[in-house]
Amino acid sequence: MALRSGWNLQKFLPAIYAIFALSATSRALYTLIRKYEEAPFAYWLSLVAALTYVAVTVLLFSRGSGAKSTARAIITFELVGVITIGLLSLVLPALFQHPTVWSLFGIGYAFIPLILPIVGLVALRSSK
Repeated sequence: MALRSGWNLQKFLPAIYAIFALSATSRALYTLIRKYEEAPFAYWLSLVAALTYVAVTVLLFSRGSGAKSTARAIITFELVGVITIGLLSLVLPALFQHPTVWSLFGIGYAFIPLILPIVGLVALRSSK
């Protein structure tokens, strides 16, 4: 799956996950430390999302024998999480008075949290 000459999705994807790992982790840690009492449920969910991005980033950069299958499992968890939290944030908005990375399907991040696991699963499927 070529993006342009010299670029392929398998090389580009870890960088995108690394950016999300950094941004989601810093946001989650900041809110947990500074604003915990305001929305602990939402902030813990953001940390789960952040740790998911960190794990996938490490696995996508890894050359280990089980890295690809483990990455696929965690990305599947990520997709289920985005869809579940996205639906819950629509149906039970009182739980999400403060947004998470995955609330409203990642609207605060231009829906990239919804698109990223789909792209990740496609990239892993098409990789050799």
